[in-house]
Amino acid sequence: MASTSSSSYAAAGVDTAAGDLAVELMKSAVSATHSANVLGGVGGFAGLFDVSFLKAFDRPLLATSTDGVGTKVAIAQALDKHDTIGQDLVGMVVDDIVVVGARPLFMTDYIACGKVVPSRIADIVAGIARGCSATGTALVGGETAEHPGLLGPDDYDVAGAAVGAVEADNQLGPHLVRDGDVVLALESSGVHSNGFSLVRHILRSADLGYTDVVADLGGPVGEALLEPTRLYTKPLLDLLDDDAVASGIHALSHVTGGGIAANLARVLPVGTWTEVDRASWSPLPVFRVLSDIAGSTLESSEGTWNLGIGMIAVVSQAVASQVTGMLGAAGIRTWQVGTVSTSTRDLSGFEQGAKGVDGGAVRLVGAYAS
Repeated sequence: MASTSSSSYAAAGVDTAAGDLAVELMKSAVSATHSANVLGGVGGFAGLFDVSFLKAFDRPLLATSTDGVGTKVAIAQALDKHDTIGQDLVGMVVDDIVVVGARPLFMTDYIACGKVVPSRIADIVAGIARGCSATGTALVGGETAEHPGLLGPDDYDVAGAAVGAVEADNQLGPHLVRDGDVVLALESSGVHSNGFSLVRHILRSADLGYTDVVADLGGPVGEALLEPTRLYTKPLLDLLDDDAVASGIHALSHVTGGGIAANLARVLPVGTWTEVDRASWSPLPVFRVLSDIAGSTLESSEGTWNLGIGMIAVVSQAVASQVTGMLGAAGIRTWQVGTVSTSTRDLSGFEQGAKGVDGGAVRLVGAYAS
């Protein structure tokens, strides 16, 4: 039976031509992330990645991670600014890969939208591609799905998954952490991509719009909130490739949902504890402004926001100063916030493990620096 206009995909609200145009617009950005290991280019049913080099590993382990950027996309949509949200996605996905000491290999993305606007999709994917290039990750495939009737014409959500590899003997984690290890904080670039439901609630309750100017932020609040998630993968891999410090790097923790204490506790072994000294840093202005608007304390948001610490490294005392210096040279301010201990003590009030992990015990102490 011949199709009619009433039964066509276009009549249902799906524009396949717009999807094809979006692919054409993103092709060059995606291809720029490819190395000789990527086979087939853009547009295949599946991305192909040559892992012949893993034959040289004694015991290769694959690491995988998947995530999205949460309701931060609502701010990008409200401001019609879509060229940074892709870096947020890479940060959320790929920086989880490096936590176990793995080198990211490739990534795929998924964008669901109410209507395919080719230039918008291209902006999102270009941001993903830039993040992939910055972390040495090949963007080998993805999917853009148009969901009319489920999502509004300007609504979209993004998600992604990545795969990396690490030699088993080089895997980082709680098994390497020792009494006396130094806990180093790596500065975040802002809110990153967690806790935006709280951010949006605070602004909505205060009747503040994303284009409203807040003096302490130096401009519109929405622009400060869209500051892209800092990417830690390459600087951390550079440390792991340096024989002078690599053996002293014991564990890494990506500070995402749950905040500082919960995420650090996940990478400490059972029986260890540490106190994170709030006085060792001053949370970034965006956190102070949001807390002031809400009429709350910074401490009350410690289980939601990173408060200025985007990644944590647990390292031996012998390499702590070198790690701090090398990361500083890479543009990442790093400082000591605590020390790991195995001594016996009352752990009341400590965060002990998180997200199903029986880990160490962590609590934040003192008052934040002004």
